Amino acid sequence: MSKNPNLWLVVMEKMETRLDWCIVRLGEDKNWWVNEISDNVNWDVDGLGIIDPRQFFHMNELLDSMTEYGLASEIVDEAFFTFEIAEELEGGRIRLSRVRDSLLKAEDMLFALPDVMDEDKGPYADFLTHVSILRVKMLNDLIDFTEPFTLDEMEEVLAERHNNDYLEGRRTHFCVEVESILEFVPEGFALDHDIKDEDEEGNGEEDYSDLDTSTVEPSGKEEEKMLRTEDLKWEEEEREKEPTRYEDSAPDEVPSK
Repeated sequence: MSKNPNLWLVVMEKMETRLDWCIVRLGEDKNWWVNEISDNVNWDVDGLGIIDPRQFFHMNELLDSMTEYGLASEIVDEAFFTFEIAEELEGGRIRLSRVRDSLLKAEDMLFALPDVMDEDKGPYADFLTHVSILRVKMLNDLIDFTEPFTLDEMEEVLAERHNNDYLEGRRTHFCVEVESILEFVPEGFALDHDIKDEDEEGNGEEDYSDLDTSTVEPSGKEEEKMLRTEDLKWEEEEREKEPTRYEDSAPDEVPSK
């Protein structure tokens, strides 16, 4: 082992700055938040969220609709660190281990931690810009605006929402931030598939208008009466099944001839 103390400090610093694992907990808002992280030099866990597999599955469906508008899969992959479940801990916490899998191609259920070590110029910031441009492109393709909708207009609306959350003391989770872009539609407009989904939800409700009113459930008194009748019926059937009982003794045996 080297006796050089400076070399030992360099080794320890490298170990502390390796992003190998993190410990997460489920918040009251049903989102997962990071409690501890192996790299405590480049990361601050205060308000640090992580996208769970269910959330990313939904995000991936939204991203898939942007493929025809030029979605670059490498930008998506570079924007996130991927983790898999290593073990469950006390207090409802989970320890996650880092894996080097493509988020879009992974077959396993993975957690996604956005690379926000450089919030302004990092891979995650590039990802948000990329999908924002594509979303605006999609909106202009699918909606007949009087004038083309612009990226600045969308960013202005989203910034106002973010500021409102901040003023009200709400932390904006990464999942909410991404989905607010991927699902963005200007106020007063709607995409055709959104309208179709609403119609399908409406048509999916069961119609009871032609239901025969004679089949409605009985009232409380009628139900009680029916239960008593059923009990008596069961008691009567049980008595018929019981063998004949003799009060004092067994019946006299018939003498054999």
